[in-house]
Amino acid sequence: MDLFDKFNPIKETYTALTSGGGDPFGVAFDRIASPTIGVINNREIVLAGTNNYLGLTFDDAVIAAGQEALRTFGTGTTGSRIANGTFGPHRLLEEEMATHYGMSSAIVFTTGYQANLSVVAGLAQKGDQIFIDADCHASIYDACQLSGAEIIRFAHNDPTSLDRRLARSDPNSSNKLVIVEGLYSMFGDVSPLAEFVEVKNRHKAYLMVDEAHSFGVFGDRGLGLAEAHGVLDGADFLVGTFSKSLAGIGGFAVSNHPDFNFLRVAARAYMFTASSSAASVEVTRAALKAIAARPELRTHLWENARRLHAGLKAKGFGLMAEPSPVVAVDFGDPARAARAWNALLQLGVYVNLAIPPGTPNSKSLLRCSVSAAHTSDQIDFVINCFEKVAELV
Repeated sequence: MDLFDKFNPIKETYTALTSGGGDPFGVAFDRIASPTIGVINNREIVLAGTNNYLGLTFDDAVIAAGQEALRTFGTGTTGSRIANGTFGPHRLLEEEMATHYGMSSAIVFTTGYQANLSVVAGLAQKGDQIFIDADCHASIYDACQLSGAEIIRFAHNDPTSLDRRLARSDPNSSNKLVIVEGLYSMFGDVSPLAEFVEVKNRHKAYLMVDEAHSFGVFGDRGLGLAEAHGVLDGADFLVGTFSKSLAGIGGFAVSNHPDFNFLRVAARAYMFTASSSAASVEVTRAALKAIAARPELRTHLWENARRLHAGLKAKGFGLMAEPSPVVAVDFGDPARAARAWNALLQLGVYVNLAIPPGTPNSKSLLRCSVSAAHTSDQIDFVINCFEKVAELV
């Protein structure tokens, strides 16, 4: 038996999906011309699947901050945060994130994936119980497995399901940690956070909210869904990423727990990973300032999101959630979704192909993510291309 034999089913699926044209999981852009335009083989492609929600990747101040950090600190840290990898910008960003949230502590990580690994596996251990929304991100599931805690799933976005499982849980378990997301990245639906806070309080559990796709998008200050739902003080731990609205690479976690900073010497994923470059951190600091100073970015983002959602709905497409910056279109089965993805790219639109087992309820989706940088004409172009594709596939 070969080491790779176990991947044969995946190999067969991958071969079938890529036999009709491009590789939906390996698109390489020759260059990126703007937050909404990429270039492949000298063709301009409208980017409608990049999670660049506020369009800050080409912001002049954001780029300048990264360039200055490169000159001042070099290209990388070459060490972990607890060795030689903590520079002044790391500390400044942590202070600014904590202040932005009004929290006592913030920790910056190299990636959003690492943030989840560090927080979940750092907080929970054998003897604890983790209650996880069934549709949570793969990084959260991996973190739960790494922790050694008992993992208990509850029905997606269902506070009653969580309540029942907490009521039946082991009274002798050390701690109970509930994990949900703000904006779910596949369907574009949002969590009923206020109800989850009420349930976790009643059962004396802790609550962690992953705001990866909702930070910068929801709330008067762009703090995420917890702010928008008025429960910032009800979430014990908030986790997020810099690779969406914050236009960089990295992750963060904030909390008011008095011992939260102890994770720096307890979470292995934090202790044994090289830290983010100063350039990446300074890019994030500049983007954070833009989010605080320019609420019009969120206003335009939501105008674009509603325009795309309404346009696709009017054309008869099956959409997976109410309007949000993630607009997921149901294409029935993986083969049809792959054909549609290829056809869209040929027409000049890039979106994400999402198929089982990586999607909830075995759905086959073309997933769009809207940006504040999209023009109305670009949104309408995407809608018209979807209409043409539906006739072809």
